[in-house]
Formats: sequence, C-alpha cells, structure tokens
Amino acid sequence: MDKTSPSAADAVADIADGASLAVGGFGLCGIPSTLISALHDQGAIALRVVSNNCGTDDHGLGILLSAGRIARVTGSYVGENKEFARQYLSGELEVELVPQGALAERLRAGGCGIPAFYTPAGVGTPLADGGIPWRHHADGRVALASPAKETRSFGGRDFVLEEAITCDYALVRAARGDRHGNLVFDKSARNFNPLAAMAGRVTIAEVEELVEPGVLSPDGIHLPGVFVQRVVALTPRQAADKQIERRTVSTPAEREKVSG
Repeated sequence: MDKTSPSAADAVADIADGASLAVGGFGLCGIPSTLISALHDQGAIALRVVSNNCGTDDHGLGILLSAGRIARVTGSYVGENKEFARQYLSGELEVELVPQGALAERLRAGGCGIPAFYTPAGVGTPLADGGIPWRHHADGRVALASPAKETRSFGGRDFVLEEAITCDYALVRAARGDRHGNLVFDKSARNFNPLAAMAGRVTIAEVEELVEPGVLSPDGIHLPGVFVQRVVALTPRQAADKQIERRTVSTPAEREKVSG
C-alpha cells in the first residue's frame, strides 16, 4: 500500500480545529518541522498537543504557540520557551506537566491498547495528590487544577495510576522510511517519535530519505508501517534544515587544553 502524500500541506489538510496531536521530537532534535509549518499555514486553531516539549520561541511547536493556535499542552519539559511561560501564567494556555518517563509510557500504552498502568513516579507529590495548576485566570488565580489520581500498593510499595494517551493525529519525523510507512529514526530522534506515532489514530510521518519497500532491513525498522497512515518525502533542503537548541562552542585555547 502506497501511503505517500504529494505534499505536507495535503497531509495535514484535514486536521480540524480542536484536534489533539501527538508530536515527536526531543528538544529540536527530530521534530516534524515541515509538517508543523504546513499546519501553521493550514490555520487550525485550539489544538491540544502532547509532546515532550513545545519547541522554542522560533522553532518547532513554538511557531504554532506564538500564533495562538495551541489551547492545551501535555508535556514534560518547557524550559526553553518564554512565550510558553507567558501564555501559561496569563491564562491563555492549559498545561499538564508529566514526568518524562510517564509521558513516554502513556503514549506507548495508548498505541498498544493498554488503558492505564501503575508507576512509582510521582507518589507522595502533588502529581498524585492533585492541585497542580493546569490553567490560570488572567489575574493569576488558579482556574483549573489537576485532580487526585488513584494510588495502590503492590508488594508494600505505593504506585500511582496513569492513563494512556491517544490522539486524533500524530506528527513525526524519520530519517528513513518506505512507501508502506515503515520508519527508521536517527539516534536521539528516536526518543519520542515512535511513541508519538503509536498514539495517533492518524499518523503522518515526514521522511528525510524515502526508499522503496523491501530496502529497509526488517531487523532495522524502528516503527512498523501499521502505525503510519501518511508519508511525506522531504526535499533535500527540508531534510537538511535542522536547528540547534543551544549552540555551545569552545575557544582554540580551550580545545588545545582538552587535546593536550
């Protein structure tokens, strides 16, 4: 089955206002930047996003955030986006923060049809007891707080119940993929992309290198095509567009000291 779409614009055309999106990537590594840009041009609003982080002010999901297109974010790290903090504190954005491992497992569970699971992460904290501000009023008062979660003891140790996550769509980026939707991810881009892809009812993958079915070794496929509905082949320029979240360089003297 050929799952390729003629363009990113065609692939995201049916994403409606208020849709939920699982978005892959780790920081700015492995983010589906071409699909995000196409969605920005498409104009959908009030989106509910599940992603490890929300990009930066100028890249990734930060583009949609700055345009006021995102209504709710479920994530685990938001420290690189000043606009994110501003919208959250002013009551414009609803935010659910989740421990990184729990977020990964909630996405994986959603893709596997597991409705919920118990984890020790968060036991004895407001994550389990409730009361974390999800949304503020414009004057800073809490408008909506997180509910308490069920806890249960197994083997003398307490665990908190976390519910699985499924979304209307998933947007992911792969290093290689074929027309059947089988995908291979590169290094840390593999951290959340396969999990986000599993959690989407309709998963759209942008692929840096599109190959014919049979080229990818079955043992080397990170995500089978059963989880992917649409594939977008990137142009060489799009594939090469990879931003660095924090650029750190050393002086010649520092490099000489290390090598010496």
